[in-house]
Amino acid sequence: MSKPTLHLSLNIIPDDPEASTYRFVVVSALRARQLQGGARSVLLPVSMKATTAAMQEVRRGLIPWTDTRTLAILQPLVEAPSN
Repeated sequence: MSKPTLHLSLNIIPDDPEASTYRFVVVSALRARQLQGGARSVLLPVSMKATTAAMQEVRRGLIPWTDTRTLAILQPLVEAPSN
């Protein structure tokens, strides 16, 4: 019996214009690390692993994220004043 395949559209961030699976994995991993470090989940309290909770939070769009590549373009670096 073969394993059921997971539909790829489940592994995206809802407000991601590029629908990047890689970005979903990175944001989920960072959130899972926060949950393992003691952060509270925004989901109802149920018994699940931190990685599963993090993936559900990201999939539902409950975790804010920022694309740092666009920040570098929009906000140029400010040099420190010389003395």
